[in-house]
Amino acid sequence: MHRGTGQDKVMRRLLAAGELTDAYLKEKRVYFISLLDHQPAMVDLHSQVNRHERSICYSVLGSVLGPAKLRDCIQKTLNEWSSQISPDLVREFPDVLECTVSHAVEKISPDERDEMKVSAKLFMVGSNSSSSTKNAVDMACSVLGVAQLDSVIIASPPTEDGVNLSLEHLQPYWEELQNLVQNKKIVAIGTSDLDKTQLEQLYQWAKVKPNSNQVNLASCCVMPPDLTAFAKQFDIQLLTHNDPKELLSEASFQEALRESIPDIPAHEWVPLWLLRYSVIVKSRGIIKSKGYILQAKRRGP
Repeated sequence: MHRGTGQDKVMRRLLAAGELTDAYLKEKRVYFISLLDHQPAMVDLHSQVNRHERSICYSVLGSVLGPAKLRDCIQKTLNEWSSQISPDLVREFPDVLECTVSHAVEKISPDERDEMKVSAKLFMVGSNSSSSTKNAVDMACSVLGVAQLDSVIIASPPTEDGVNLSLEHLQPYWEELQNLVQNKKIVAIGTSDLDKTQLEQLYQWAKVKPNSNQVNLASCCVMPPDLTAFAKQFDIQLLTHNDPKELLSEASFQEALRESIPDIPAHEWVPLWLLRYSVIVKSRGIIKSKGYILQAKRRGP
C-alpha cells in the first residue's frame, strides 16, 4: 500500500498456499502466506523461500523508494519474517520453507480489471539469466491476480565496468519480453535510458517494437532532438524517470540480510531482479497501489 492510503481501506485476508494456482508457482513449489502489517509507515509483503531452487522472493508494497529506503524496507521485512518462525528453520533451511510475513497484497478482482492499468518496470541486478524476465512477470501476475500486465519497461541491464550497453546486451531480455507479448502476458513493452542510436538499433531488430523509452531526468534537462525526432517518427512515447542507476546492490542486500538474520550466511545470497509495479485507475488517473517484488538466489556450494 502506498503512502496516503488508509490501512482501513485495504481488504486484508490470509492467502493459503492452495489458493495460488499459477503453474509457475506450482512447479517451483512456492508458498505464500500473508499477515497484516500493523505499522502504517511500513511496507507490505509476501515472502517465499525454496531451498531446492535456492531462491528467495519478497513482494514489497510501498511508495517509490530510493536505495536507502528500499534497503530499510527489506531489512524490516526480514526482521518480521524471522521473528515469526523457528530459529531452527532459519539455520537449516529445509527443502521448502513456508514463510509468514506482513500483509496480503490487494488483488485486482475480475470485475474491476478493465478499469485498471497495471504497469511494471523491471530492474536486473548483477549478472542474471534473461529467463528471469519471465519469472518476474509471472510472479507479478500471480501476486496481483491478473492474467496480463498492460505494460512492462525494462531498465538497461547491467554491463561490466567500462562497457557500453549494446544491442547484444539487450537482445536476450527483449526476446523474453517479445515471447511474453506473443503469449498475451504483456500488452506493451518499453525501454529505459536508450539514446537515439541504441533505440533505433533495437527498433530495427525487434519483432515486437518498443512503444516507449524512459529518459532519466538526471542525465538531461531537455530531450535530445535526435531522440525526439526518431520517437515521433515511429510513434514511441518518451517518458521521464528519476530512478538511480543502481537501485539495489548486492552488498546492500547482503547487509540487510546479515543485520536481520545473523545466523544466515548472507554472503551466499545475491539479488537477481527487482520489479516495481503500479495499479492505476484509468478513469481517474490515480494510483491505487504500488509494489515491489524482489528475488534473490543462494549461490551453489
